[in-house]
Amino acid sequence: MANATMTKDGVQPQLERLNNFRAGRNRVVTCYLKLEPRDRTRGKYLIKVKNRIKTVSESLGDSGLSRAVREAVRADLARLDDFLQRPGNLPATRGLAVFLCGPLDLFEVVPLPKVYRSRVVVDRHPLIRELAAVEDEFGRLLTVVVDRASARIFEVTAFDVTEVGSFEAGNARTKRFSSQSGRWGEHNYNNRIRQEKARHYEAVARALFQLKQQQPVRGIVLAGPGKEAGAVEPFLHAYVADRVIGTAKLNPQTATAADVRETTLTVREAHERESERLRVAEMIDAVGNGWAINGLAGTLRRLARGQVQTLLVDAEAYMPGFKCNASGRLAADARSCRLEGDAEPVVDLVDEAIEEALRQHVQVDVVYEPRARNAIEGLAGLLRFR
Repeated sequence: MANATMTKDGVQPQLERLNNFRAGRNRVVTCYLKLEPRDRTRGKYLIKVKNRIKTVSESLGDSGLSRAVREAVRADLARLDDFLQRPGNLPATRGLAVFLCGPLDLFEVVPLPKVYRSRVVVDRHPLIRELAAVEDEFGRLLTVVVDRASARIFEVTAFDVTEVGSFEAGNARTKRFSSQSGRWGEHNYNNRIRQEKARHYEAVARALFQLKQQQPVRGIVLAGPGKEAGAVEPFLHAYVADRVIGTAKLNPQTATAADVRETTLTVREAHERESERLRVAEMIDAVGNGWAINGLAGTLRRLARGQVQTLLVDAEAYMPGFKCNASGRLAADARSCRLEGDAEPVVDLVDEAIEEALRQHVQVDVVYEPRARNAIEGLAGLLRFR
């Protein structure tokens, strides 16, 4: 079994192994599991994945697989269930991928910074497209932890966090102003403090601008103790300010790399929920002029034609269906496959649609924000052409 530790090398070693894996007549069980804080609460992740495992196991009777292959898959599903029930096996990350094929001694565990949604799939190959897309999808984030006297800048990527800059403010007088110096002395002292703070924040803003110019930045998090968190924002260049995704509380004197990573992920998640509302609102507006589709059957048709630019997924949606063997098209009913080969049953059309979208390099947005999610009829899509 692979070591379930996230490394600076990302997923490349596992990707290479899995991409070269050949199952032959056997089948591979692929599991992507969400492990965000709310998923870990009272073992919610385990309830969800056990239901998925049960559904997949029950579907094997209609799969057309030989008895020996079905039994091997059921054994892999049981191993997966046993592995996930042991909390000590789970990484501290917010996602996990597991790939199993008992007859060929495959048991690969890959910690991930996030996954689209929890899913369990049986296929001829390991489903690695989500694994391959995780680094590009996560992008590069910058988190600046600042107070009035110091600042530290961190680069946060899918598999690493690195401190890339630090600053100390000018040597301001640390003792309180003495009233014996008079009102103008106090005014000059406070003015000097304000100027030093401004120069400090300006230096941080310049550093962020330079870092953004060097490489693309997906988002910027501003952190600090109390009100200091957002103090640098007024000094940011407009190109940098546009990348700010939120603020948080952290002390630059005591923050560890782990603290910065966890804080960054929390801010990123909150930003994603807000982005979900905006994208769903955009989809609803675009349905009227034909530049979007809402509904599982219609979205699957547009996806098969290559029309979908962004796939919007209701995080809780589930529907069994079929795949047309000759064309590979996903369909809600077997009859629609009559001119495209045999209709092969699939456990969940939504999971299959995510995999197909990744194959086409379509952006996938799984929507968890409750009101936005309820507006999606299983699947929806923003279209690249009508």
